[in-house]
Amino acid sequence: MENKPTIKKPLQGVRIADFTVHAAGPFCTHLLALLGAECLKVESTRRVDVFRKPHPVYGRMEAASFAQVAANKKSIQINMKHPRGAELARKVIGISDIMCESFRPGVMDRLGIGYEALKAVKEDIVMVSISACGQTGPERNYRGYAPLFGATGGLGTLTGFADGPPVEMRHVMDHGTGLTAAAATLAAYFRKKRTGKGQHVDIAAREVATSFIGDALLQFAATGHSPGRQGNDIPGMAPHNVYPCEGKDMWVSIAVAEDSEWTGLARAMRREQWLSDRRYATGAARWENRRELDKEIGEWTRTQTREDVTALLQKHGVPAFPSYHAKDIVEDAHMLSRGAVKELTSPKGEKRLAVGAPWGFSKTPASIDTWTPELGEHNRYVFGELLGMKDSEILALIEDKAIY
Repeated sequence: MENKPTIKKPLQGVRIADFTVHAAGPFCTHLLALLGAECLKVESTRRVDVFRKPHPVYGRMEAASFAQVAANKKSIQINMKHPRGAELARKVIGISDIMCESFRPGVMDRLGIGYEALKAVKEDIVMVSISACGQTGPERNYRGYAPLFGATGGLGTLTGFADGPPVEMRHVMDHGTGLTAAAATLAAYFRKKRTGKGQHVDIAAREVATSFIGDALLQFAATGHSPGRQGNDIPGMAPHNVYPCEGKDMWVSIAVAEDSEWTGLARAMRREQWLSDRRYATGAARWENRRELDKEIGEWTRTQTREDVTALLQKHGVPAFPSYHAKDIVEDAHMLSRGAVKELTSPKGEKRLAVGAPWGFSKTPASIDTWTPELGEHNRYVFGELLGMKDSEILALIEDKAIY
């Protein structure tokens, strides 16, 4: 599948040399590719992106994670272990506006494509480095994956129930880091457009996690007390929880912050007597008696579907939504109507669902225009058309396994 966009996208004409792997870095460049940037994903047969390899996902042997974040990208092969690998990489970076990588600090320098080396090739290059702990500091070489980012960033100790262990973050940390990196990349690129000067952007995943708990850090600074795990509680709000509904593992989330919402809940449940019950007369009283309140609401919701509870409560002005599974999302009429989930067709006629762009522009809408690329699918285009190399030279590099 390759649909040429008929409307120019915000980043059309911007080129990215993408050396990222796993999830956080590829999600960053995926978002930029959705905005129209031409993303040249660099891999090699010796070391493909680990997420490209088939692995069990939801009971199927396929590289679903890679497929999601590689759409709209072009794939080229460069063997960085070959003497000419760094030379080829520098040429690709030389025709790019942005270079993104997600290896441990020092790896790019050893390969000859660190920031100082790249400035000699392209003075205005914007280089984005995404790592666990950043490019500097005593722990810069620590290895890490998504759950560890949330753990060391402080999110784990705030997530879970008071009588249980910390609950570590997974996908949200990779994608939160990628989203942060995309925003920082755009800021550096806009500065480059304004001043003509590039720079090195240093993204530490653990610091992204810490940026999510600013209120907890301020609370500690003010009181000397570190907040702990609170389950689904939010101090001062009740009800604020998820409640069982009809069916296996079916839940609805309900949150009440204002007296008008409380009134709506009582009337929707036909519990008008609660409005004069001293246990629930004020927000503070409801918070104090939240366990008893949760029990009564749970008994009411468990005999109804998530959708019926949601529709009834929303009709009465009460914030409520089903707790969705993946299947629910891809079948949701609202999501489908907004193009948040799209069906793609490959050049071979294969069909699959993909998550669309999480934003909507009135003039320059994002779109997924190309299927997940095969490894090295765009070697001829990049090395030949963009770099101007002759077919004989490309063939020689392929035979020598520099392009491999």
